Amino acid sequence: MRVVKTNGIMKKLIGLQLFFAICATVVMAQQKRIDMETEFHRLASFNELPTYQSDTRLYQVSSYDTTGNNDDGFSGKYSFIRRNPDSSLVIFEAKGKGVINRIWTPTPTQDTLDFYFGEDIRPTLSICFADLFSGKVYPFVAPLTGNEVGGYYCYVPIPFAAGCRIVSRGKKMQFYQIQYRTYPSDYAVTDFSSQLSKEAAQSLEEVAQIWAHPQEAIQRKKVIHCDTVLSVGESITLAHLKKGGRIVGLQFSPVEAFRGLHKQIDVKMTWDGEPTPAIYMPVADFFGYAFGHESMQSLLLGAKDQVNYSFLPMPFAKEAKIELIYRTPDTGVKGEPIRVKADLYYTDEKLNPRREGKLYAYWHANFHVPLGEPHVFLSGKGKGHYVGTILQAQGLQPGMTLFFEGDDVTTVDGEMRLHGTGSEDYFNGGWYALLDRWDRKMSLPLHGSLDYSLPYARTGGYRLFISDKMPFNREIHHTIEHGPEKNNKPVDYTSVAFYYAEKAINKDQPTPQNAETTVFIPDTLMIYPQLMKYSLAGAINISGNTWTSSTGGQIRIDLSDLPMGNYQLLADIEKGPQGAEVVWWQRQKQVSEAMSFYSETKQRQSNVYICDIALNEFRNALTMHFKRDTIRQTVQISRLILIRKK
Repeated sequence: MRVVKTNGIMKKLIGLQLFFAICATVVMAQQKRIDMETEFHRLASFNELPTYQSDTRLYQVSSYDTTGNNDDGFSGKYSFIRRNPDSSLVIFEAKGKGVINRIWTPTPTQDTLDFYFGEDIRPTLSICFADLFSGKVYPFVAPLTGNEVGGYYCYVPIPFAAGCRIVSRGKKMQFYQIQYRTYPSDYAVTDFSSQLSKEAAQSLEEVAQIWAHPQEAIQRKKVIHCDTVLSVGESITLAHLKKGGRIVGLQFSPVEAFRGLHKQIDVKMTWDGEPTPAIYMPVADFFGYAFGHESMQSLLLGAKDQVNYSFLPMPFAKEAKIELIYRTPDTGVKGEPIRVKADLYYTDEKLNPRREGKLYAYWHANFHVPLGEPHVFLSGKGKGHYVGTILQAQGLQPGMTLFFEGDDVTTVDGEMRLHGTGSEDYFNGGWYALLDRWDRKMSLPLHGSLDYSLPYARTGGYRLFISDKMPFNREIHHTIEHGPEKNNKPVDYTSVAFYYAEKAINKDQPTPQNAETTVFIPDTLMIYPQLMKYSLAGAINISGNTWTSSTGGQIRIDLSDLPMGNYQLLADIEKGPQGAEVVWWQRQKQVSEAMSFYSETKQRQSNVYICDIALNEFRNALTMHFKRDTIRQTVQISRLILIRKK
């Protein structure tokens, strides 16, 4: 009887083992399935951000100048892999299994792109290059495609099972980047099709819904609420969870509590009692403020409706501690107590260390970045994946923001896998200092511009990596240049690099210091005509930097974005035979002598002194009055220069 009973138990155990083995095989097969549905789902499931992807690699094909110079698409010389006999251009080619997960350009054309899969001699997809981003051709639709801040972007996944080739039927291609992921041979990959299955179409709709309302993903979770007053020199613990779980949402308010030029309040997060905090930086930098003001409203991180928010998943195995620290300011800087409200949303689903990493954020305040060396977003050894960048970039030379010509370069596990074409390109933008391009702050779900100011010579951007998160098995070195070539422009860079890993991979986590968290305000400010704010009175014609009036018109230039103070006003100008005579005013007060732009021959003059002016809350503009003249009626100004008086 016992033998028979034991055999029965053994049969049941074997049956259970077989059942679990089948289940594991099914789960594994699902995990190794790549098609339109799975990739749309990946874009909608940011709860999967901590999950490792160690069996895949991320690469990028781009138009970067392989000689190290700055022709990253201007001439088109580096904008194709090869030219076919019919003059068409192969701009992308990959073997094996993979998926294209990002296409970017600031220079789309009406030329046709042909997508070939495997050994096909006819393209599976033929589409006008511009229609990858226009929203006119399904499934290349918003929010995964569009254009803003000068750049055109497409995050619609394009899987391929046995290689992919993209051919442009145009004669010339300029700037572009194509990011793609490769997979091992045991993955089941289905080629792209514009005829979506019912399930894939539903997944695409899910992306739009979740991206529009990401906060809904944290409802019905446990919450810790804190409402307290934080004074100078104090620190408070917002939450101390003493068993495994994951933080799925953070909200800090009010937004204005963290504004200002000194960024004195830090956030510190520590997982599982680790000796080094995983996150330690000014609250303003964590939530994407730029130069003292809230700026970022991304899908997972930013400030909106007077609340700072983070929906980045933060799993931990045993313990999590969230603190706020109010650093004592330097002498002469006043620090007022602030009232802080915080909500922390969490679940009891603890870290699975075999398949997930913990969230870390490397804060790098790199003032006076060494010439000849790039700025480092993240560098270190370990296993994990990179998921986001925030960058504030302050030029130390007044004038044009040429430091933003620098390329990003990413080396993973000893192999250079991504090389960009310019700094605003890295953030899916393009063409800084041009009207309605990269010219001001603008937020989109995965990327945006934090700020742009020619007078201050500063800018910034952010980018989240979801379907294109960058895995590394041994090490990563992720950098960005400052300057068109050779890292030759003096700058201050402050960046935040978000990544998931078993432990912090960077050698150290800097402790914020006052000298590194104070916003730099330059003494010399420059205003260029292309981004000048002005009002007109009388008959005025404006063409670029040439202003014309024969009737004694007036141009009022808005200076309200500049710091209050006393300045010398100078200009770079061009005189000529039609040069007008003008006088400068502030409201009803004349502040300059008559200034002539007349010369018998054309003459360019730099740093021409105009007058002294004072900027305050009542006088924050400058008006140029033309003298009425039917012949001499033209003013040419390349830029205005304001030098703060000591």
